[in-house]
Amino acid sequence: MTSALIFDIETIPDIAGLRRLHELREENISDAEVAELAFQRRRAATGSDFMPHYLQRVVTISCALYRPGQFRIFSLSEPDSSEGGIIQRFFDGIEKYTPQLVSWNGGGFDLPVLHYRGLIHGVTAPRYWDLGGGDYFDSREFKWNNYISRYHMRHLDLMDLLALYQPRNNAPLDDLAKLMGYPGKLGMDGSAVWSAWQEGRIAEIRDYCETDVVNTSLVYLRFLKMRGVLDQEGWGREVAMVRETLEKIDAKHWREFLAAWPDA
Repeated sequence: MTSALIFDIETIPDIAGLRRLHELREENISDAEVAELAFQRRRAATGSDFMPHYLQRVVTISCALYRPGQFRIFSLSEPDSSEGGIIQRFFDGIEKYTPQLVSWNGGGFDLPVLHYRGLIHGVTAPRYWDLGGGDYFDSREFKWNNYISRYHMRHLDLMDLLALYQPRNNAPLDDLAKLMGYPGKLGMDGSAVWSAWQEGRIAEIRDYCETDVVNTSLVYLRFLKMRGVLDQEGWGREVAMVRETLEKIDAKHWREFLAAWPDA
C-alpha cells in the first residue's frame, strides 16, 4: 500500500493582492477595511463573502502521513515560512514520495487554491502535474492515474467520491465525523480564521487545521474498511494507532480532541 498524505489548508483574504488589484494604499485604508470592502463587493455580486480561490492566501497546510502501522501529523505554516515557501514544501513532498493525496473537498477548494497561489509565487511541482505522455511528462502510468483527473485515485477527494461527484449529495466533514463517533470540529471553523488571524492567533489556526486533518484521516480509515482494504481487526488496529500517536504529543488541542473521542 502506498503512503497516503491527508491534507487540509487554511486561508485568509489576500490583502496585498486586493490592494494591488484595487489600488488601495496602506496609508489610506487598513487591512481590516480592505477585507471588509472585498467582502461587501463579493456579497453584492454573489450573495456570499467567500473570496475567489485566487485571492485566498494560504497560511497553513496541515498533513498526516499514513501507512499501515505509521501515522505522523505535521504542519507547514506561517510564521515559520512564507506563503510561497509553504506551498513549495508541500509540492516538494509530493515530488519526493509520490504519495496518494487524500482530502475532504480538496478538488473543490484546497488544490485549486494551491494551483493559483503556487502560480503567483513561482512554485514548481512537476510530479504533481505529470499527466503521462505529454510534451513535458513521460511517466506513462500517470496517464491512467494522476493527481489532476477527477476520477483517478492518486488524489482521493473523499467528499467528492462519496457524493458520487454530485454536489447536491455533499456532506460536511464535521457532521460525518461526529456521526461516526469522532470529535469533529472543536472551537473553530473556517469562517473564524480571518478574525483569529487579525488577533494574532496563528498557532490556533494551525491547531484547528491539524484536527481537521485527523478527522479526515479517521474517515479515510473507515473508507478503507468499507472498500475491504482493512478488515475489522486491521481497522481497529489502525484507529488505535492514530489515538496512540496523538496521546504522545503534549499539546492542548490534542488533549481536547482525545477528550471528545471517548469511544476510540
